[in-house]
Amino acid sequence: MLKGINQWCYPDDTPLEIVFKYSRDAGFDAVELNVSMDGIGLTMNTSMEEAKQIRELADHYDLQLQSISTNLLWKFPLSHQDEKVREQGRKVIEKQIELAAYIGADTVLVVPGLVNEETSYLDCYIRSQEELRKVLPLAEKQNVHIGIENVWNKFLLSPLEMARYIDEFHSDYMGAYYDVGNTLQFGYPEQWISILGERIRKIHVKDFKQSVGNITGFVPLLAGDVNWDKVFQALKQIGYKDTVTAEIPAYAYGPKYLAEDTAKHLDIVLNQEMINH
Repeated sequence: MLKGINQWCYPDDTPLEIVFKYSRDAGFDAVELNVSMDGIGLTMNTSMEEAKQIRELADHYDLQLQSISTNLLWKFPLSHQDEKVREQGRKVIEKQIELAAYIGADTVLVVPGLVNEETSYLDCYIRSQEELRKVLPLAEKQNVHIGIENVWNKFLLSPLEMARYIDEFHSDYMGAYYDVGNTLQFGYPEQWISILGERIRKIHVKDFKQSVGNITGFVPLLAGDVNWDKVFQALKQIGYKDTVTAEIPAYAYGPKYLAEDTAKHLDIVLNQEMINH
């Protein structure tokens, strides 16, 4: 498995070259970039030429760009009752796919929808699938996988349901972007991994303290309650050999130390060393 780190692990104003340098120096194999409206790195306005320059910069630091994430689908959910908002969400995914093709990434992370007082669970299910079916042909054409992420969006709350949701697209280009830390409040990560199996395209990791029980409970790797031994065994059993990407809030001070610490923690996770040794 490859060790990856998400761009969000660094402060927002961190130049991309520093992100790559710190990541390379810490021992990572890959960096996951994020599409934003504007900012450092990939944006909704990034041209093909600009994207290829980013690819060249990553190559200079001997880093792979395996996947692309975004937080814009929280603002423009595919489940929204307003068709214009859903259309904007589709444009975000289309841009992700386009940029992935330019930089050589094979997967884009997609938050499929949000359940709230305005959007029922059933509406979220139906609308999000309808919108994703519209972008799926582009993903297939560009040879880029869509990875549906399990997040705290009150949607796809069990691995069986998530597997069904993905299977209903009948496409090898629709899969799961499984986040280990996001599951712990509602279930057991190793069970999700076993059930989702070959549907998993990419893995996100962070840790979570169940005693906190809310969004502030997310903590660095090895500081929470994830049973990393069982997670590793589950990944091994399904034959997962792709990227395991850390997605952890940036340190208040010394961003390079987060990269160094997280790389060491990932070594423990991926080498299945006992945490208490």
